[in-house]
Amino acid sequence: MRQIFLDTETTGLSPENGDRIVEIGCVEMVARRLSGRNKHFYLNPERKSHEEAVRIHGLTDEFLADKPVFAAVADELMDFLSGAEIIIHNAPFDVGFLNEELRRLGRPPLGQHVAQITDSLHMARELYPGKANSLDALCRRLEVDNTSRTFHGALLDAGLLAEVYIRMTRGQNALVIEEEEVKTEVVEDELPAIDLTQFTLPVLRASESECLAHEAVLAGLEKASGGLVQWKKLMP
Repeated sequence: MRQIFLDTETTGLSPENGDRIVEIGCVEMVARRLSGRNKHFYLNPERKSHEEAVRIHGLTDEFLADKPVFAAVADELMDFLSGAEIIIHNAPFDVGFLNEELRRLGRPPLGQHVAQITDSLHMARELYPGKANSLDALCRRLEVDNTSRTFHGALLDAGLLAEVYIRMTRGQNALVIEEEEVKTEVVEDELPAIDLTQFTLPVLRASESECLAHEAVLAGLEKASGGLVQWKKLMP
C-alpha cells in the first residue's frame, strides 16, 4: 500500500472558528521506501494568521498573499492522496482542518478519499506510555536528525515523520501482522542416502569487530523498542 505522511500549518487552532490552512506537505512511501514523490503547497488563507501561529511556522500574511487558495489545489491534492494510507502526527488536528476546507467546497471528508488515516501520535503513546511524544521528542528518542527544524514546516515535518515512523515500526512490514497460510508441496525423490560423518564441517567464528557490530545492532533495536526486546528473556 502507498503511505503518505502529511502535515499542515494553519492560521490558528480552530477550524470551527474560521482558522485556515496555510501550508500542506506530503511525502510518499511505497513498500517502506521513500518514492521521491512529494506534494507541497503554500496557501492563501484569505484571513490573517494569529501572531502565535506565525511565531511557530514563520509564514507571514505578506508572504502568503499571492499564494493559491485551497480550492485551486484541491483536485491535485486529493488525486495524490486518493487510495493511500495517510499518516499524520496528531491526526485529529490536521484532519479537522482538511475536512473543513473540503466542506467549504461541498466535497466529502478526507476519510472518504483515502484507504485509512493513521495517527502516529497514538502509536507513539502506545509504544512510549508516560513519555513526551511530540515529533521533536520522538526525533531525539529515535535518533532522527531534526537540526534543520528551526520553524515548523509542513514538508520538513512530513519527512521527519516518515523517518520516525520507520524507526517506530522497525522489523515490521505493517502495523498488523497477519498470518498467511503457506502451502508447501513435498516432493519425494529417490536419492541415495549420504553418510555425513565422512565430512568435517569448518566452524567460522565471528571476528571481534563483527561481534561488536552485532551488539551495536541489538542495542539499537532495544533502544528503538523502548526496552521491549524479547531475546534477553531467553538468555540464561
